[in-house]
Amino acid sequence: MMWAQHAHADEPLWELGLGAGALRLPHYRGSDQAHNWLLPVPYAVYRGKIFRATREGARAVLMDSDRLDVDVSVAASAPTRSSGNRARAGMPDLAATVELGPNLNLNLARGAGWKLDLRMPVHAVATLEKGSQGIGWTAMPVVNLDTRVAGWNVGLQAGVLYGSREYHQFFYGVDTAYARPERSAYRAEGGYGGSRFTVGASRRMGAFWVGTYVRADSVAGARFESSPLVKQRNTVSAGFALSWVFAASGQRVAVED
Repeated sequence: MMWAQHAHADEPLWELGLGAGALRLPHYRGSDQAHNWLLPVPYAVYRGKIFRATREGARAVLMDSDRLDVDVSVAASAPTRSSGNRARAGMPDLAATVELGPNLNLNLARGAGWKLDLRMPVHAVATLEKGSQGIGWTAMPVVNLDTRVAGWNVGLQAGVLYGSREYHQFFYGVDTAYARPERSAYRAEGGYGGSRFTVGASRRMGAFWVGTYVRADSVAGARFESSPLVKQRNTVSAGFALSWVFAASGQRVAVED
């Protein structure tokens, strides 16, 4: 999630910090079980002209203008042990994945303290494991609103997901060897993968940064909705993080705030 960018400000070129975060994530979209994670949260900000790492993520900016910019973005998913998931019992574990690819951002409108964008990321996906393998691609066009509310940077994002056959098969396919009376064999197809709505908020308070988000996912109408691994159409994830910023560059740069 991005926060509002509505005025030019003088900020350090880089900042470093460390904190902790708590996350509740479904085992996968459509699962009726969830993980609770307590993780260290590094705080690293770099405000370069080409490479930028901020609380909205790390990206390499390929083109930047008032209305349009193109960057390279990264996303990831957490691993799931099938021994802890009723629907996947006896099946191979789900490895963590990493996604990388171009992202086109088109500004639709802006005003004092708010900005509305259309974002169109397309990512190649690979597993994070020994013998990593490519598992296709994803695309998620979203409409994103950034604004400020009572001193908080607030972002609202709504969009739809698409994935290749290989990507959907990785999460929702059931090979014949793992079929059971209550879990039939299933081959997933590529295409529409459901919808997503996210609300996030963050705030800098002196040497501390705090952030939180809630995300609702739906697989209703997805090409893999009939998979026996889909146990509920709607899932919710949420997270909270607090970081202490203990170092900053003496060099200052002008950025949008």
